[in-house]
Amino acid sequence: MKYDIASRKDIEILVNEFYSKIKKDEQIGFIFSDIAMVNWEKHLPIMYDFFENMLFYTGSYTGNPMELHKHVNRLLPLTEIHFRQWNHLFSTTVDELFEGTTANLVKQRAKSIAAVMQNKILKESSSADRIF
Repeated sequence: MKYDIASRKDIEILVNEFYSKIKKDEQIGFIFSDIAMVNWEKHLPIMYDFFENMLFYTGSYTGNPMELHKHVNRLLPLTEIHFRQWNHLFSTTVDELFEGTTANLVKQRAKSIAAVMQNKILKESSSADRIF
């Protein structure tokens, strides 16, 4: 039986399963392994903090995800397809593991954050491509 996200342990389960899917994904896995060259040992605890703060306002995350994603975009221009696949994998993972108000909230907030990042990053890429 599924239950709602209620603790950091639940977030760790979600994040671990989500990134397990990311690593295997043909559309975006290479971005993490070959382009960003993510150190998973360091990255996963940061993501636990990020999502814990997003849901429970713990103050455990203080980074700037926009700048990190802009850096990746400079290495490999990201597309709407990349963002869509990230969101699909995230929402699917949440739905496979959890149900309830907080599960729905994390999907909504992740989708909103991804939309803002997509808008800013793709707009920045488009502006950089213009010749003045």
